[in-house]
Amino acid sequence: MNNNKLTALITRPEYEGRVLAEKLTTLGVNSFCQPLFDYHSNQCQKELSKILNVVHQPIIIFISVAAVRFANKALPLSQWPISKILAVGSATANAVNNLGLECTSPEVHQSEGLLSLPVLQAVKNQDIIIVRGDGGRELLAKTLKSRGAKTHYFEAYQRIWRQLTPNIAQHWRQNNVNCIVITSNALLKSVVQLTTSSDNYWQNICIWVVASERIAQQAREFGLINVINANGANDDAITKAIIKNGTRL
Repeated sequence: MNNNKLTALITRPEYEGRVLAEKLTTLGVNSFCQPLFDYHSNQCQKELSKILNVVHQPIIIFISVAAVRFANKALPLSQWPISKILAVGSATANAVNNLGLECTSPEVHQSEGLLSLPVLQAVKNQDIIIVRGDGGRELLAKTLKSRGAKTHYFEAYQRIWRQLTPNIAQHWRQNNVNCIVITSNALLKSVVQLTTSSDNYWQNICIWVVASERIAQQAREFGLINVINANGANDDAITKAIIKNGTRL
């Protein structure tokens, strides 16, 4: 396989995208970074204090690496009252570990995986804080509430979507993009809207590497043909999926 045939479009925010790009470069894969949104702090220390004042030894669930980073900025995690820390994926768990704290993540890196963990089965009257950005899936909180848990959202950051030019997809074609990395349904929807073209190149030829089966199913519903489930949003999972499936080109 000649990895030089690959040019991956990375749609993550600036810093995370460049880290992945550097990893791909070492493996002989060209990449093109185009963040679709940026993270901004919600400046919500007061909101966090209100939550922490009413909970007792809560389980903390982090939805993303950004959630860990911005929550720790609002108040160092070492100062939170915590009984257990969970993360939706391994990259998020590593972000917690890097702060000197223990964290558990499921093998299936999504809400369904978290909900299958033993620690979340008997949670009646248990305080649980879900740390995330603005918006997102409600399955986790809804299911935990049905199990009797007292759930609280702490939205530590918000996504500010960039305004891209209408012909941005043509620019990607000129840069030989033939593989697109997608780590959320929101990103998928945005990129699909930007890549609608008369020759169906993006739909029929381009490889779409996505982070979960849920996103893969949505991609197929959008009519995308070459959809690869990396089974994770971390850099290792994404790069392995790209390398393994690059021969499709």
